[in-house]
Amino acid sequence: MNANIEQFKTHIKNKEEKKPSKFQLFDTVNYTLMILFAFITIYPFFFVLIGSLNDGQDYASGGIWLFPHLFTTASYNVVLSDARFWLAVRNTVIRTVIATVVSVLFTSMVAYGMSRPDLKHKNVFYWINLITLFFSGGLIPYFLLIVAIGLYDTFWVYIIPAMYSVYNMIVFSSFFRGIPDSIRESAIIDGANEFTIWFRMYLPLSKPVIATVGLWVAVGHWNSYMATMLYTMDTNLITLQYYLMKLIKEANVSYEGVSWDIRDQVTAQTISYAAMIVATIPIISVYPFIQRFFAKGIMIGSLKG
Repeated sequence: MNANIEQFKTHIKNKEEKKPSKFQLFDTVNYTLMILFAFITIYPFFFVLIGSLNDGQDYASGGIWLFPHLFTTASYNVVLSDARFWLAVRNTVIRTVIATVVSVLFTSMVAYGMSRPDLKHKNVFYWINLITLFFSGGLIPYFLLIVAIGLYDTFWVYIIPAMYSVYNMIVFSSFFRGIPDSIRESAIIDGANEFTIWFRMYLPLSKPVIATVGLWVAVGHWNSYMATMLYTMDTNLITLQYYLMKLIKEANVSYEGVSWDIRDQVTAQTISYAAMIVATIPIISVYPFIQRFFAKGIMIGSLKG
């Protein structure tokens, strides 16, 4: 009897020892793939970084893959001394901040109304929104509309057309439908109107979704150059990504105020690399502070309702 019990215990122990090996194999494959994907994602940024820190003439000869051969910050000196760069940064920062705040407020306001089951003609509004999500009037009609309403070649062309997003409205609306009706009912009893309920109760409860949608909107505006290219002619309205595009495509580099020693250490390509790195720093700096809201906001906004 004791022998059988010991044999059974030995059998169970052997099975338990075999299980970790299977999980260990899966973990090994999983971590290997994750490391590979991380490398594929990170290396282009790293390649641009080492290129921006290398002597321009040496970089043009090739063979720079892991570290700079001739380390120099000359490309950054050229970029940071360019007045057009700082003008583009100023315009982009102002555009991103204002457009993000306006878009989040306006879109969430519409979403609050769409989340209410007692909204009259709700299905009509829903299908009108849904159609615009999949179909547009085209570039030429849109351009004519921008000109007709007086937004062409003004700073407001960056703000007003991007105030509302149907997709972001759906995300907000899905989250709002998950908020208990008792909160709204108690507010109505206390005499609050719909605007007060949306602004003072629903928005404070929606921080994960606000952070998520706000990040989407901010990154979209920070990386956008089409509006500058199509709807502006005033050089004072230049944005950062349009500045980078001109720098990369046309090698349009300003050496004003830069010494000849520095000019000899750079090329248009290394300067464009330096400008790319500087342009990504704000987004990289902001993302860690809202990362904890990001995944939660996506899951709640997409699954509830």
